[in-house]
Amino acid sequence: MSALISAGIIFILTLGGIWLGTLLRRTLPKHHLNEHAKDVVRLGVGLIATIAALVLGLLIGAAKGSFDTQSTQLKQITADLILLDNILAQYGPEALPIREHMRSAVGPFSDRLWHEKEGTISGPFESDAAEEQVYLDIQKLSPHSEVQRSLQSRAVQVSNELAQLRFMLFVESDNLIPTPFLAILAFWLVIVFASYSLFSPLNLTLFTCLSLFAFSAASAIFLILELGRPFTGLMMLSSAPLRNALGTL
Repeated sequence: MSALISAGIIFILTLGGIWLGTLLRRTLPKHHLNEHAKDVVRLGVGLIATIAALVLGLLIGAAKGSFDTQSTQLKQITADLILLDNILAQYGPEALPIREHMRSAVGPFSDRLWHEKEGTISGPFESDAAEEQVYLDIQKLSPHSEVQRSLQSRAVQVSNELAQLRFMLFVESDNLIPTPFLAILAFWLVIVFASYSLFSPLNLTLFTCLSLFAFSAASAIFLILELGRPFTGLMMLSSAPLRNALGTL
């Protein structure tokens, strides 16, 4: 389920909570809505609202941290690709086929990561033959001098870092929030918004304000879900820098 649909469902549920509070206000006996009941409900709802606010704040912070981490990893992969290409260029003409192989492997890797081509993803931990072949070809190089031997060692190290970052990106590409967690959070919001209209007559101004509050809460959940999916959705990371990293090869 997309982040927009999930946030929309929660927004509708919170609006339903507003009407639920109004319905209870009209159906409950008057002595059930006295000042003592109002105080108790306000204390309980204050506790739930505080818990929900803390959870939303923690989720936003965690989602933003995960998004920034994967963005940094993507930038590091792009930088390592350029560095590896420069190292192989310094190695000499013997490394030219490896550089060409690298260039041909960038596109399929991006397709798998961004889900842009149907059927290209065979599993997050399955090695790609083209990417593995680059590493093997670097290992097969036969250096003829100390300089070439040093460059080969650096190329092996950078290619190992690339492989580690690649697997980490696939593992972390979907930081999804469990559905029961979202359901409990939505239940808390319904209770909070139902309490707002339980003791106050619902008019146009009050309903408009409560709708804006509900929309704000749903927007926070939308933001959390979007940040947890950095390779899909409206806040998707751009694949252009990675695809163009070896464009001048």
